[in-house]
Amino acid sequence: MKVLVIGSGGREHAMAWKIAQSSKIQCVYVAPGNGGTAMDGRLQNVPITDLNELLNWAKSEGIGLTVVGPEGPLAQGVVDLFRSQGLRIVGPTQAAAQLESSKAFSKAFMKRHNIPTADFETFDDAALAHAYIDAKGAPIVIKADGLAAGKGVVVATDLDQAHQAVDWMLEKDSTLVSHNALGARVVIESFLEGQEASFMVLCNGSSACPLATSQDHKRLLDGDVGPNTGGMGAYSPAPVVTPSVHAKVMREIIRPTLEGMIAEGMPFTGFLYAGLMISPTGEVRTLEFNTRLGDPETQPIMMRLKTDLLDVLWVASEPAHNHRSQALEDLELEWDRRLSLGVVMASHGYPEEVRKGDVIAPLPKDQDDRVIFHAGTQLKDQNLVTNGGRVLCVTALADTIQQAQQKVYGLVEEGVHFEGMQFRRDIGWRAKR
Repeated sequence: MKVLVIGSGGREHAMAWKIAQSSKIQCVYVAPGNGGTAMDGRLQNVPITDLNELLNWAKSEGIGLTVVGPEGPLAQGVVDLFRSQGLRIVGPTQAAAQLESSKAFSKAFMKRHNIPTADFETFDDAALAHAYIDAKGAPIVIKADGLAAGKGVVVATDLDQAHQAVDWMLEKDSTLVSHNALGARVVIESFLEGQEASFMVLCNGSSACPLATSQDHKRLLDGDVGPNTGGMGAYSPAPVVTPSVHAKVMREIIRPTLEGMIAEGMPFTGFLYAGLMISPTGEVRTLEFNTRLGDPETQPIMMRLKTDLLDVLWVASEPAHNHRSQALEDLELEWDRRLSLGVVMASHGYPEEVRKGDVIAPLPKDQDDRVIFHAGTQLKDQNLVTNGGRVLCVTALADTIQQAQQKVYGLVEEGVHFEGMQFRRDIGWRAKR
C-alpha cells in the first residue's frame, strides 16, 4: 500500500517512520516533509501544501490511506475534501476539528456535556476581559480562541501579565494567532493546580483506542520556567496517569466527548488528545483538546509502539457505515515495556523570532534504541540546515528515566550541534520525583 502523511514536523517524521516499518507498505510519502524524511530511504517527500493539489496528486498516485499530522489542514477541511472523493483518510472533519481550532467552542462543548474542565468565560471585548481579570485576580489563564501552534496560552502569574496577554491576543493583526470566523476572542479560565499529562486516543466516531500516556514539557527553560513553547521534550509513559486515573479519563472525558460529538452531528474520527490536569488528590480536569497527536509526545510514543501502526490506522479509517461499534476498543496495542524520552533541539530565538539556515553538523546514526526525529530541518546545497523553531527531537528507549536521560544527553554531546541550539537538560524530571 501507498500511504501519505500530511505535515512537516517531528510528529509527522515519527508517524511516517513507524508506518514504514509495516510489511504491507510499498511507499510512505510525506507532504511536504522535512530534511529528515528526505534523507530516509523508506520515505519520499512530496513538495505540495495546497490541499486541492494534494488531493489530485493522491488520486493520481493511488494513495491507499492518508494520515493528517498538524492541526492546520484539519481546520481547513482536508478530511472532508479527501472523503468527498472516496479517499480513506484518518482525521476529524472540519466541524469536529473545532475542538481544537476554537477554544471557545471546545470549552462551551465541555460545559454542555459535563466534561470536567476549569471555570471560564469567553470575550471579544477587551474592556470586559480586563474587568473580568481584575475581578478574578491572578494566577489566571488566558487562551487565544484560534490556532496558535501551541503558543496561544498564557498562564499569567500576575495581573499585568494577564492584561498584556489580552491586549496581544485581541489585536486583529496578530500574526501568531489565527482568528476564527467570529473574529478575535479570548477564553479566560481559572488556574488549576496539579500535574499535566497528555492522553491520546484514536477514534472512529463511536469508540476509542487509547495510546500510551505521556508528559510534555511546555516551558522553554529548565525547571519549567520561561515562555510557553510548542513543547521542549516528552516521555512515555507518564507515572501520574495511574490505572485509576486512566479509567477515570476514559469514563469521564473520552467517552462523553465521543457521545457528545455524535449527539451534535459531528462524530469524531482520528486522533483526539486531551490535555489533562491531575490534582494531588487524583481529580482530573481537561485543560484543552487537540484533534491530532501531540508533538513532541508522538516521538517517544512511536518509539514504544510494537503493534503495526498501519493496521490500527486502517481500522480507524473505515467508512462510517462499516463501523463495528467496538472495533477500536477491541484492539490491544502492544507497547515496549521500556520507557522512552525525547528532547527537543530548538533554533536560536525560539519561541519568538526564530533564525533559520544554521548548518546542522552531521548527526549520529540511528540505532534500535535511539532515533533522531527531524522537525524544522531542510536539505539545502547538500547541507542539513535549520528551517523552523523546533529542529530535532533526540529520542531513546531505556529501562529507567535516568538511563533514558543518559542516552539522549549523551547522544547530544556526541554529535548534535548547530549554532544557537537551545534545549532543556531536565526532560523527565517529574518522573523521578
